[in-house]
Amino acid sequence: MYIYDQFDRTFLQQRVAEFSDQVERRLAGQLTEDEFKVLRLMNGVYLQLHAYMLRICIPYGTLSSAQLRMLAHVARTYDRNYGHFTTRQNIQYNWIALKDLPSAMADLATVGIHGIQTSGNCIRNTTTDHRAGAVAGEVDDPRVWAEIIRQWSTNHPEFTYLPRKFKIAVSAAEEDRAAVLVHDIGLRLLDDGNGRAVFRVMVGGGLGRTPFVGKVIRENLAPEHLLSYLEAILRVYNAEGRRDNIYKARIKILVHELGAEEFSRRVEAEWESIRDGYLKLDEVAISDIRSRFRYPDFEALQDAPSELVAALMNPAFARWHENSVGRHKVPGYAIVTLSLKPVGGPPGDATAEQMDAIADLADRYGFGEIRVAHEQNLCLPHVRQKDLPELWRELDAIGVATPNVDFITDIISCPGLDYCALANARSIPLAEALTERFADLDRAKNIGRLHVNISGCINACGHHHIGHIGILGVEKNGQEFYQLTLGGKADENAALGQLLGPAVPYDGVVDVIERVVDTYLDLRQGEDEIFVDAVKRLGVAPFKERAYVAD
Repeated sequence: MYIYDQFDRTFLQQRVAEFSDQVERRLAGQLTEDEFKVLRLMNGVYLQLHAYMLRICIPYGTLSSAQLRMLAHVARTYDRNYGHFTTRQNIQYNWIALKDLPSAMADLATVGIHGIQTSGNCIRNTTTDHRAGAVAGEVDDPRVWAEIIRQWSTNHPEFTYLPRKFKIAVSAAEEDRAAVLVHDIGLRLLDDGNGRAVFRVMVGGGLGRTPFVGKVIRENLAPEHLLSYLEAILRVYNAEGRRDNIYKARIKILVHELGAEEFSRRVEAEWESIRDGYLKLDEVAISDIRSRFRYPDFEALQDAPSELVAALMNPAFARWHENSVGRHKVPGYAIVTLSLKPVGGPPGDATAEQMDAIADLADRYGFGEIRVAHEQNLCLPHVRQKDLPELWRELDAIGVATPNVDFITDIISCPGLDYCALANARSIPLAEALTERFADLDRAKNIGRLHVNISGCINACGHHHIGHIGILGVEKNGQEFYQLTLGGKADENAALGQLLGPAVPYDGVVDVIERVVDTYLDLRQGEDEIFVDAVKRLGVAPFKERAYVAD
């Protein structure tokens, strides 16, 4: 956990006071909605289909138990008793009244969380691997660098009003769990071969109306130059990015139109003038940030303790352990994923009662730390293996132990037309219908790893382009239709899905997906070939041939 200092606390208190005054003037009619819009967006407040929505920043997806309890308090006191965790490791409240926003933000500030820069054309919450600091093989803890970026980017005077929103992700493990290749800037920490960590820098990734996978513009950036190099990238984008067309304003369009080589040349030229200036990080500054992270005092334990071995005789526990428990870098410990994807429920939602209970379990079993995953699940990153049986029983009692992580019902979904004014189609009811169709856990295990992503409109908040099966809601003559793509993926070999065929009406989507899955099961080369690899080998043609033929 990162320990905030007095500067952070004072900054949040001042920001709450400032926003409270803005809300008061809006309620009094002294500000129009258009005048208020730019102010509320910089504090994470959207005007959605039915009400205001408050998006809260969870820096690099790390929460303390006290912070999670406060999120539960806000859900219970100001909203409708739940929150929605997002693909950017944030949480959203969909029903907060405007008059209650200052009180909610004041409460959140007491535990160091806020909505600053979770919306607007600025640098958004920097995201990273939800297993950071717990998984083996990392070059470094990427959260240290995400925190450095957070401090540099918050209220940056030059980048407060960019051409468009801007997203940065950092990863440091062999497996990319932060989807860095589909961000405006993606950073991979690598070993340079001499035991020194360096950054591979990628730019121009992004989804939405015009999706792109990021391009590498520098292979071995020394850590001390991280901020100056990011500053150079942002300066080039801020100066040359389109402002006349919202659909062409993201950095991905600039990189595409200039070409990665030319864009890199311009960044390098800008960087030369600032690389050894005030943004150069020395070891004192890096060590100061690193020292503010508190790591658990791990015990000397052995893997596979007797308590775990005995519990594995229970088939239900064994299924959960195989699906939801990951290997920790320290012997005797484990990483536990909490599924927020119940059968028939909205993906990514957690009730206030669940959040309170998870905070208690984190204190009891996980050093008081919780992570938010890109996949809209939660994670306890440091759990003693001998505590897993009792933890499982308590997680199961509150409905977050469904053993479907990475299976077809572990669906990523945006809120869609149920909440969002931009959406063309519903996402949540479709996700619920899919979880019901594929609820049988034996069947889901046989299908294996298969990621389904649903977006209710072309803005792609559900990241449908990089789903193994991607679903995009579109409107046709006033009716909901859905385009399907196959073969996308968000890992270190990120790829965009290929269009399957004609859009499908709402009532036919689940049947079409079932036929796609059955085709995969018939054609895969053994149980080890996962769905996305079969699509890569076969192409979409055999899936299309069977998907549109009714039984």
